[in-house]
Amino acid sequence: MKYPKVRELAEAIKALVKGPYTSSFPAEPHVPHPNFRGQPEFDQDKCLGCLACEEACPSGAIAHEDRLDGDVPMRVMIHYTDDCIFCGVCQDSCIRDPGDKAIVLGNKWELSYFDRSKAFETIEKELQLCEVCGDVIATRDHLIWIAEKLGELSFSNPTLYLTRLRELGLADDNIQAVLADKGRSDRVKILCAECRRKTATYEE
Repeated sequence: MKYPKVRELAEAIKALVKGPYTSSFPAEPHVPHPNFRGQPEFDQDKCLGCLACEEACPSGAIAHEDRLDGDVPMRVMIHYTDDCIFCGVCQDSCIRDPGDKAIVLGNKWELSYFDRSKAFETIEKELQLCEVCGDVIATRDHLIWIAEKLGELSFSNPTLYLTRLRELGLADDNIQAVLADKGRSDRVKILCAECRRKTATYEE
């Protein structure tokens, strides 16, 4: 008969006194390590709907739908958690400043589903449409963020400063009537790049 080694005997006694090394999961929730890379999570208030994370996602786990049929046009950002590989590229590609990211890796790890169709999360952002052709320009939050970043330089672009002024409740839409006689009232509108080009190159 072989006698146990001293180290093994010490570990057995320690386990009897302190309990097992393993966790009590699933009886008790498992607490992952602080550095654990879990499921990315969107922040509804911080997200700009700029689609940078969608463009960068290597597994195609982020998508969007632009819904224009309602009273308020909306962009729906969709994160398919069953396709996500928790690589963190979305967090790195977010255009917001470090420490203020709109999508960050969380600690969620228990993500199994009986119904795979439920394995997603969404957020909605209001869209800004061109006031002439109706095409999608960007989300309102994205335009406001750009205007704030540019500061006074944003006054060189009516689309940016009008979006910002309307968000602040300071825009006067009646200003268009002043320019109507010259046919240039469309210069003081929120326009897509193509319509802005047409207003800048019109001929008498």
